[in-house]
Amino acid sequence: MTFGTRILAAQILTVAVLMTAAACGGSYTSPSAGGGAVVVGSTGAVGAVGATITIGTNSAVSASTVTISVGQSVTFTNNDTRSHDMESDPHPAHTDCPSIGNVGLLQPGQSKTTFGFASAGSCGFHDHNNSDSAGLKGRIVIQ
Repeated sequence: MTFGTRILAAQILTVAVLMTAAACGGSYTSPSAGGGAVVVGSTGAVGAVGATITIGTNSAVSASTVTISVGQSVTFTNNDTRSHDMESDPHPAHTDCPSIGNVGLLQPGQSKTTFGFASAGSCGFHDHNNSDSAGLKGRIVIQ
């Protein structure tokens, strides 16, 4: 087997493992550019809303930690006067919890809901455009 053939075989095996995990609705752990790992897979669709996180006029989230059940989603509501780009940790890769990527940029007065979280775990989130602000960071716990 040549070196190029071995690399191709390894790539095919990696894709097959990831596709199997996704097809089963499970999560997988994989290194990411940000040094984190995929902690909780996404169902790929909005589920029943288990919690709401509100960004207030003080540019801070309330509640900073919410707990939901597997399969549920979280709604983010922006009551601030400026936009916020809510993303999964780690910054700037946003790879730990793909479900949060369904939220993204929230204009003032806008609400968006994550995709469902496919398994138990914990997901950190932050405002991509203000990643150092402790008030715009939080955690979603999935049980």
